[in-house]
Amino acid sequence: MNNKRLLLIFNPLSGKQQIKKHLSDIIDVFTKNNYDVTAYPTQCKADCIKKITSCFDDFDLIVSSGGDGTLSETISAFMNIGYTKPFGYIPAGSTNDFAYSVSIPSNMIEAARNIMTGKPFAYDVGSLNGSYFTYVAAFGAFVDVSYQTPQESKNALGHLAYVLEGIKRLPTISSYDVTVEHDGFAIRDYFILGLVTNAYSIGGYRNTSELNILLDDGLFEVTLVKTPKNPIELQNIITCALKQDFSPDYFYSFKTNRISFKSEKPIAWTLDGEDGGIHTDCEIICHNKAQKIIINTGY
Repeated sequence: MNNKRLLLIFNPLSGKQQIKKHLSDIIDVFTKNNYDVTAYPTQCKADCIKKITSCFDDFDLIVSSGGDGTLSETISAFMNIGYTKPFGYIPAGSTNDFAYSVSIPSNMIEAARNIMTGKPFAYDVGSLNGSYFTYVAAFGAFVDVSYQTPQESKNALGHLAYVLEGIKRLPTISSYDVTVEHDGFAIRDYFILGLVTNAYSIGGYRNTSELNILLDDGLFEVTLVKTPKNPIELQNIITCALKQDFSPDYFYSFKTNRISFKSEKPIAWTLDGEDGGIHTDCEIICHNKAQKIIINTGY
């Protein structure tokens, strides 16, 4: 009986290069399960997309390893080529938001074992003007703060680490005049932050609110933060955010499967913590159950 073929594509720099310590053991897990493994370290940004696109037909199973950016590139490649087979993911980044959301172990060897014993889970994928993302599209204040804050600080201080980093940038917060359309409704207001998400964790911060988040319901969770009129309102916004109390005085919060943003001035977006381009007009779409990731059957 011939062995099956597995492509392990990994970012060697993710998470302080931790895969270098575990690569041999990971390959051993797959080999013991009758896979012939081809290991490919990505060489530059978007190399994951290029590699998968060029050889996806040559393998029975594709496994990617890295941070949220590597996973995002993997999904982008799959969506672009119409690939719908189940795939594996071994988290190796500093935040690993999506892995947390689907209960993939942070231990890389255990994550590899779960790929061999788990089941496919079909989940929603987003797109912004045709660019795909796994779990979050965002614009505005503090968007990059969570990705630049050391994980050690997040673990020790929780949301306080985020707030402390954000406070440093208060003098440079921008306000965005945006028209938002969804489900037959139109909103025009000034915002300092917009989040379109499909995850329990964003930037390493765990969502503990009762939002009934489902990763396969065809809906995004949208949070828009209104521009504060004075320092007191700003403090109230921070306090509400820490409590995950989305008061309509300061927030718009709703679910939708399609949403558009229009503005006169260009707005920079991030997709899964990476550069998502600058747009004055963008449409975000939820692609229901578009990809199948192998996860622990206990999820």
